[in-house]
Amino acid sequence: MHIMKKVNKIFCKLFILFFLIFDAQAKNTVLSIGNTDAKVVVKVFSSLTCPSCANWHSKIFYQMKKDFIDKGLVRFEHHPFPLDLAALNAEIILRCHVDNKKRFELLGKIYEKQKIWAVGSDINKINESIKKIGSEVSLNNKDMINCLNDEKSQDEILNQRIDAQKKYKIEGTPTVIINEKKYLGKLDYKEFKKLLEKKL
Repeated sequence: MHIMKKVNKIFCKLFILFFLIFDAQAKNTVLSIGNTDAKVVVKVFSSLTCPSCANWHSKIFYQMKKDFIDKGLVRFEHHPFPLDLAALNAEIILRCHVDNKKRFELLGKIYEKQKIWAVGSDINKINESIKKIGSEVSLNNKDMINCLNDEKSQDEILNQRIDAQKKYKIEGTPTVIINEKKYLGKLDYKEFKKLLEKKL
């Protein structure tokens, strides 16, 4: 009986440890920046080939980062919602980097150069263009090829897209969620800023 109690205790500890590791891994699949205890969490569901998403990133994200994220007031999360294979592959390359700061740098470059790489129907040419951008933030070609061939990474991104669709009823990209509520305002930073300030 005493042995059984010990076994159960060990099993419980292992289960808790497994859960914590699994939970940490799940969180690591979401590209995020900012204070983990921030009162306001902004989630953006984007397709990397979507011009409106690139526009949102350039017009809203950088200002928000300066005014709120860098001050620890807001946490930002980029959630993948690929609308095509090119967007999926760009998302895979984005995840290929282990450094979070470099990931955000790469995200900015992918959006900035969207009109260059996200063109045509030849996925091999598109992949080469994405990899070229990846190399600008110190990703090497071999690692990027391995990432693109990783079915687990593809499945994770597509499953996240399915889960997001179910949870938030996403009808287009970008879809912005602030503290679990959809933001339906126009693309205007002043309006967006006022809304964030009200929630702080």
